[in-house]
Amino acid sequence: MSIQIFIANVLRLLDEQHLTRQELSKRSGVANSFISDLLRGKANPTLRIMESISNALAVPLPYLLEHSDLPSEHIGLKGDGPPPPNNLPPGFERVTAVVTEFQAFQVKQWHKRSVEMLAEARATAKRTRWKKIQL
Repeated sequence: MSIQIFIANVLRLLDEQHLTRQELSKRSGVANSFISDLLRGKANPTLRIMESISNALAVPLPYLLEHSDLPSEHIGLKGDGPPPPNNLPPGFERVTAVVTEFQAFQVKQWHKRSVEMLAEARATAKRTRWKKIQL
């Protein structure tokens, strides 16, 4: 599953940073054809390639591998179609930063609460859609 999360996060970051696959190829030093195959789920990157891609996107590699705020139905998306949706509601922003240990503790607490708030918002939206369907 982590390769699907990696692909989904790369696609999302390409969209957010307004980059093309060709630009990612140039920045990362990875062949454009391999980037294309990778984003369509037809290639398996080495750790070195994943690191090159994460450096090109200016995010730590664990960020691309460990989590995604995308719903599970979007994780399997391949690069042939539109990029996965940003999926963050207004008022939320994704950031990466280097902070002290104490600050990291605070950020983790904020992150935990934000994830809870997002889950609550998604559940409310789902209930609202279900009520509309029943009407």
